[in-house]
Amino acid sequence: MMADQNSRLVYSTDTGRIHEPETVIQRPKGDGIVRIQRQTSGRKGKGVCLVSGIDLDDAELNKLAAELKKKCGCGGAVKEGIIEIQGDKRDLLKTLLEGKGFKVKLSGG
Repeated sequence: MMADQNSRLVYSTDTGRIHEPETVIQRPKGDGIVRIQRQTSGRKGKGVCLVSGIDLDDAELNKLAAELKKKCGCGGAVKEGIIEIQGDKRDLLKTLLEGKGFKVKLSGG
């Protein structure tokens, strides 16, 4: 049998199920500036604000995103270390984040 890149041992009768250690994805370190960008591409014309450059771990990032969504009165998500807030709320997000002590820049169009 030929070894394939996608084939690996998942179960052995001697030891049972084989677990591989999960890799932790490292996000690149930012320059200390939080950037807020408006984006509509790939969203069927619906605009979202992307908040990037926040150097927090995943739990704190989710907590901050929940607080921002609540204060903006809209939905959103956290994807790959970037907070997505639905709608064009750049000015409100800037004031909220500056109140928390972040250095904020509006980027993009």
